[in-house]
Amino acid sequence: MSVFKLAFPKINLSGVGAIEALVERILQTHGQEPGLLICDPAMVELGFASKLIDSPLNIHLFQDVRPNPDTNTVLSALDAFETSGATYLIGFGGGSAIDTSKAIRILSANPLPIAAYNGVEKVSKLGVPLYAINTTAGTAAEVTSNAVITDTLTHVKHVIISDKIIPDVSVNDPSVMLGIPSAVTAATGIDALTHAIESYVSVGAHTLTDYISLESIKLIAQSLPKAVDNGQDIDARTMMAYGQFVAGLSFNSAGLGMVHAMAHPAGAQKDLPHGVCNAILLPIVCEFNRPHQVEKFANIAVALGVDTSTMTSEEASFAAIQAIKDLNQRVGIPSGFGAFGITETDILAWVDDALADPCAGGNPVAMDKQQVIELYKKAL
Repeated sequence: MSVFKLAFPKINLSGVGAIEALVERILQTHGQEPGLLICDPAMVELGFASKLIDSPLNIHLFQDVRPNPDTNTVLSALDAFETSGATYLIGFGGGSAIDTSKAIRILSANPLPIAAYNGVEKVSKLGVPLYAINTTAGTAAEVTSNAVITDTLTHVKHVIISDKIIPDVSVNDPSVMLGIPSAVTAATGIDALTHAIESYVSVGAHTLTDYISLESIKLIAQSLPKAVDNGQDIDARTMMAYGQFVAGLSFNSAGLGMVHAMAHPAGAQKDLPHGVCNAILLPIVCEFNRPHQVEKFANIAVALGVDTSTMTSEEASFAAIQAIKDLNQRVGIPSGFGAFGITETDILAWVDDALADPCAGGNPVAMDKQQVIELYKKAL
């Protein structure tokens, strides 16, 4: 039997008040050593970052993170890190802020360019400590060994996968998720669902990840509509935080698949939201994968809340695909890339990058170029 690796942060702090608990932990570990807080402007403008900025920590601020962080953002953040003299990093936000923080962790101990670390386990040296505070219930960036950075020259997303960028401490405090707009809640929530489903059916799936994948699907299906309908529902926010967290634990070890591989070029070349790209592609790629994982898709149907008691496994597997489509519609996901003005010419430019993406190898069945083209066309 081959060795299976589970990889996750040393410590996770979850629940209302977890940020304050992190501040105490950092004070005990670093005292008044300078730290760099990396976030986007909204976190400061909305006052969420004040829990750190106004704390007893000696914090320097970099707040210029943008969606789909790129190599220019990384260079600016690296300059802020070197100027501050920081001995640790705090990534505060969704995947964009935390992925930027992971890039700076790499570059704190390894040479430029960040593109040199695209791929699996290409980071040689462990950088400064990283604390990751998740503010969206979707990306699971606070848990994982993945960082995605867009190259401003090539418009390709570099997918960096290394155990050395897993945060030392991850934080999920639902109190900072209450102000997330419903559209962002929906997109990040389906992103988390994609993590759970792709890791469950991936070639790297294992008994140790299968259980938590299904539990994540169940939590998200039950809680996401509530969180979209009422962003102040702290119970729904808490369950979504848990659901996306365990999905991250699963895909961090089991891997992902062609949904992510096909979503990355769309985000890189057209600057589309990652969660929305995943959501559009999820039912389409699942339809392609279903015949190769019938029993697992039948189990996914149950986790999504479908009553499969009178169905065959085949029927239940089809029901899973419909349930994904129904959930997308329920939370307001756009029906296709055409809603963003994307054309067939655009998607043809994505195909080679999708096939070369590190996530592609995790798909339960390999795709050829023509199959990827056909799936992209369905996604228009």
